[in-house]
Amino acid sequence: MPKSRLSSEQRDRLTRVLAHGFEHQPELLERALTHRSYSSDNYERLEFLGDSILNFIIAEFICDRFPDTDEGTLSRLRSSLVRCETLAEIGRELDLGSYLILGSGELKSGGYDRDSILEDVLEAIIGAIYRDAGINSAKKFVLRVFSERLQSLNLSVSLKDPKTRLQELLQKRGRELPVYNILDVSGPPHHQTFKIECLLKDPGEIYNGKGSSRRKAEQDAASLALSELTATE
Repeated sequence: MPKSRLSSEQRDRLTRVLAHGFEHQPELLERALTHRSYSSDNYERLEFLGDSILNFIIAEFICDRFPDTDEGTLSRLRSSLVRCETLAEIGRELDLGSYLILGSGELKSGGYDRDSILEDVLEAIIGAIYRDAGINSAKKFVLRVFSERLQSLNLSVSLKDPKTRLQELLQKRGRELPVYNILDVSGPPHHQTFKIECLLKDPGEIYNGKGSSRRKAEQDAASLALSELTATE
């Protein structure tokens, strides 16, 4: 593995965007940006760690923000924040795609702008910041990049999970209920990724979701469907 795959100019620009310099373990930044299609020394372990850290930080924030809220509602609030599309949006806001280190196949297929890769890389960066400087630095980063979304949380519209809200919306419009189908299950048993399609009949719309469990993937797909169906309301 080459000593550096980022130019000093790229590194300086990205560390300014991230507001973290990786002074203790500088190699972690490149590892967090490296896809498995490029090298076996890639972001997957950091992504695994960052996913857990992200969920903890968000869970702590919403527990403090909504001290009288039940566990089910807190889970739904957290899920709405850490879903694939949200993380990919933040990845684009940070312009992470410009720094990704991909194999030739992923480059040709547009991997630098794929939601699943941007999600993974953001989580890997969280894991890398934690490894480099500890939980307080990771927390500072997460709360900063999620700031607007955290402040706009509205408990009144988050009381029901996306699947329930989608079902109620379809019933209200006199449409058939959605059908959820598993498209793929990948990864080791302790870190599986589920891909689910949410099929809406008449006229036949399909929304794909992803998550670490079947339930989370279904919620993710339902959330996408909801966003599309209510976009013009």
